[in-house]
Amino acid sequence: MSTQEQTFGFTSFAETLSGRLAMVGFSLALVTEVLTGKGIVGQLASLLGG
Repeated sequence: MSTQEQTFGFTSFAETLSGRLAMVGFSLALVTEVLTGKGIVGQLASLLGG
């Protein structure tokens, strides 16, 4: 019988990966806002033709 750690669901690995990806996304959002001068909503509005 093998004792392998589960990689899907609410596991430590999944939560750590999710947190790191959220930090990367938030950092990219801040950098994009500084470079363009528009917030996330403003960027989406201009992208969608607003």
